[in-house]
Amino acid sequence: MEKIASFTIDHTKLLRGVYVSRKDKVEGGGMITTFDIRMKLPNREPAVSQSALHTIEHLAATYLRNHPDWGSKIVYWGPMGCCTGNYLLMQGDLESKDILPLMQELFTFIAEFEGDIPGASAVECGNYMLNNLPMAKWEARKYLVEVLNDIKPENLVYPE
Repeated sequence: MEKIASFTIDHTKLLRGVYVSRKDKVEGGGMITTFDIRMKLPNREPAVSQSALHTIEHLAATYLRNHPDWGSKIVYWGPMGCCTGNYLLMQGDLESKDILPLMQELFTFIAEFEGDIPGASAVECGNYMLNNLPMAKWEARKYLVEVLNDIKPENLVYPE
């Protein structure tokens, strides 16, 4: 079997950041850009807990799909299986720098969120008790302050 593109990235060199993971042409001439929203250094620091990542998923998906400017371009937001970040799929031929302000807004929203987690009930979610708002806020603030608010070129392009 052929390796998928994300498994060809050297994770021992990968930094926290916002990366274009892939671009896929869709019928009708459109493009879907998949972003790697990498919150943790793979294999070099503890991963995001499943409960915090699940909460980030609920908050991010809700925020992004309701965004006045970007909402119509959001296809999907979801956690990586390795728990070191998230994938964001968007309509359009986009680059990391195009969505930096959106990611800063999003992670500020999560870091400052108060109230009930959207979709976190037994009726709305398949594992609603697996949520941790305080840790989600902590992880969001850490990523915002340490990465997004002072992003460097090496945090925007996958390592060679």
